[in-house]
Amino acid sequence: MYCYNCGKEIQPGQVYCTGCGAKVGTAKSTDEQVKTSVKKGMHDLTSTINNLAGEGGDVDIDLGVLFSQVFKPHTKQEQEELFVCGTEKTTPKEHEIMDEWPKPWLYMRVLAVLAVTFVCLLFISTAFNNTNGIPGTIFVGAMTIPFALVVFFWETNAPRNISIFEVVKLFFLGGALSLLSTLLLYSIIEVQQLDYMGAILVGFCEEVGKGIIIYQFLKQDKYRYILNGLLIGACIGAGFAVFETAGYAFNFLMYYGTGQMIDVLLIRGIFAIGGHVVWSAMVGGGIVIGKTKNNAMIQFMIIAIVLHAIWDMPITFGSDIYLVQIILTITAWIVILTLIASGLKQVKRISNYYKKQRKQ
Repeated sequence: MYCYNCGKEIQPGQVYCTGCGAKVGTAKSTDEQVKTSVKKGMHDLTSTINNLAGEGGDVDIDLGVLFSQVFKPHTKQEQEELFVCGTEKTTPKEHEIMDEWPKPWLYMRVLAVLAVTFVCLLFISTAFNNTNGIPGTIFVGAMTIPFALVVFFWETNAPRNISIFEVVKLFFLGGALSLLSTLLLYSIIEVQQLDYMGAILVGFCEEVGKGIIIYQFLKQDKYRYILNGLLIGACIGAGFAVFETAGYAFNFLMYYGTGQMIDVLLIRGIFAIGGHVVWSAMVGGGIVIGKTKNNAMIQFMIIAIVLHAIWDMPITFGSDIYLVQIILTITAWIVILTLIASGLKQVKRISNYYKKQRKQ
């Protein structure tokens, strides 16, 4: 039995909900019942993901805190302090790691800078018919949202044990290696056309191809935090996404002209928020969880493959507004935010352990 108001599970004999204080069994309107069903569904989904991550208890996703610093002014010194994290001198000890919900903000500045750069290059390429601006337009257009997402995951990496240099290296080198790994799989598993079966094969090849490279970086013992896995997976997925989108944009430029190239950059750029970056982040988180929990890597790999496959399927319902992609993006971010919450629980557990060890 679940609370009509907030969806929290009600125990036998309980009179009032411990989540919202509502009296058990109070009748609700149809709208309220729908809201309750949605809340229950969210609760069940996040609890399932949290259990897969090996962390018990309710999931507390605080979006208010997560986005609280985005539009507030920040000094140059604050930016510099962020960029020096991850070195031997600046990485906190286990008992010093903050286990509160992170408050990322730099990623929005990075997004703004890249977006303005893209608009400038696009204007150069189109208004002046200057072909010298086209390569930059393609690359920056493909990079804008994926790299901003990488910075978001870097800021939410509470252990602060991965430097910005490592992030950039993983973005470029990991992205290129994952693309190569995927092409090797495609040479074995041939995809004839992008029908339903073809979409499944594409999802399998690309997620496994990226996963192989993500695993190679994450197998190091120092990467034991779920948040590390999310970041490294996101870096490699973002690199893959940028190179792939740039390739598609170039092909459309060659065959159909500048207008089609721009359409590809805009559509793929916008929907990058729910694509390769987050799918690979899931896989990265699953790989780290799999170090201590059997089958976790496979489970999160399957989730990523399923999301990717459905994304590519020729589903016509709502295709004019990209309904399937919107739903999949929301679903993917529920998984990601739950994994961040699970990662913070893990950080707190490890931090508390080392604090006790220091007191003994």
